[in-house]
Amino acid sequence: MESYELAVKIAKLLDKKKASDIRVLKIRDVSTLGDYFVIASASNKSHVQSLSDEIDFELGHNYGVKPRRVEGYSSANWVLMDYSDVIVHIFYEETREFYSLERLWSDAKIEEIDYSEEEK
Repeated sequence: MESYELAVKIAKLLDKKKASDIRVLKIRDVSTLGDYFVIASASNKSHVQSLSDEIDFELGHNYGVKPRRVEGYSSANWVLMDYSDVIVHIFYEETREFYSLERLWSDAKIEEIDYSEEEK
């Protein structure tokens, strides 16, 4: 699966499970860390974990894609899921405000995602 396609699938999964303020940042042109960051907020720590669980289950079950590493799951303030070229950041809302990744990565292009399109 191509990195853009994976980033879009993740963003749509997050949207379906009521994550807020979802952003897909194209970091490929400004970093060697990967191609995309997918950033989202959750209203509470249980929601942070359930979003992470949903991504892990859906991508693993439907596409055979597993993260190389998951960090921060137990504290649930900020879960990072490393899918090589796509790095997912799921934040508890207050934690996201504090770290402000969009400001730190302001040189990255924000991709527009059409959430009304049905997944195939």
